[in-house]
Amino acid sequence: MAMSSKQIVELNVNGIPHQLLVEPRKTLADVLRDDLGLTGTKLGCEHGVCGACTVLVDGRAIRACLMFAVQAQGSEITTVEGLASDGELDHVQKAFAENHGLQCGYCTPGMLMTAHAFLAENPEPTREQICEGMNGNLCRCTGYQNIIKSTAAAAAAAKAAK
Repeated sequence: MAMSSKQIVELNVNGIPHQLLVEPRKTLADVLRDDLGLTGTKLGCEHGVCGACTVLVDGRAIRACLMFAVQAQGSEITTVEGLASDGELDHVQKAFAENHGLQCGYCTPGMLMTAHAFLAENPEPTREQICEGMNGNLCRCTGYQNIIKSTAAAAAAAKAAK
């Protein structure tokens, strides 16, 4: 009898615990999309360059295409689907919508997740810090100006809410 090459991995995704049987070589992005149906996590370059697959793993922005699902064992994972609460967009999502920080929307989930992690570490960033903090995510549509404006607006909204 052949031994199964799959492993059990336990992930807490958007506050919901999951126990999955996965191949050790399967990426976190593929597990999120294929096994859990969370297709907001986009696959772009699959080399960690574009940032479309960015999710939060234990609060840190991680390229889900570069992480094996088994490496996320026991982690708290947040995808773009986990940002809204009770049907209400969170402050970063609202800022991107209100400031036209998206166009085609393909890069948007990764941008939102990167902005969340960035603003958690830099709650009152300068424009230059935003440019540097968001520079790992590629967008072919927006020209970046409204992404920078949206991230600044999200920071201001979070500050005003305190």
